[in-house]
Amino acid sequence: MKKILYLDMDNVLVDFPSAFEHLDDDLKEKYKDNMDDIPNIFSKMKPLVGAIEAYEVLSKQFDTYILSTAPWNNPTAWSDKLLWVQKYLGEYAYKRLIISHNKHLNRGDFLIDDRLKNGVDKFQGEHIYFGQGEFQTWDDVLEYLTSKQG
Repeated sequence: MKKILYLDMDNVLVDFPSAFEHLDDDLKEKYKDNMDDIPNIFSKMKPLVGAIEAYEVLSKQFDTYILSTAPWNNPTAWSDKLLWVQKYLGEYAYKRLIISHNKHLNRGDFLIDDRLKNGVDKFQGEHIYFGQGEFQTWDDVLEYLTSKQG
């Protein structure tokens, strides 16, 4: 039986700041304290370097899901995240998107996330802290997880 792996979207699969170049200055100013509440901001984001390739590799080795949080005050974020997954991950992520503000309610072996919020700090499997310590890049994560598969 494959081990269960969850991956966050924002700043793990998705390059969140890549959307900013598509925003005008008035919009940036209006939402300066809550950039993730900008309508359709999630539709403007590009994949993080190496993320798509890593997801494809990992989806063959693990029972892989995307576990993300969407801003409560931005209803477009929910559909934008689904559309992003369909566009960039296609068949590899078919019906594999979970949106939750309580990530610890999901059971699994690994969770790749760049933060400790939304229940990540209570997740019962192993948290791979993306962008921190030994997990700076997707290459680092792949090397580590390849040794843990099976």
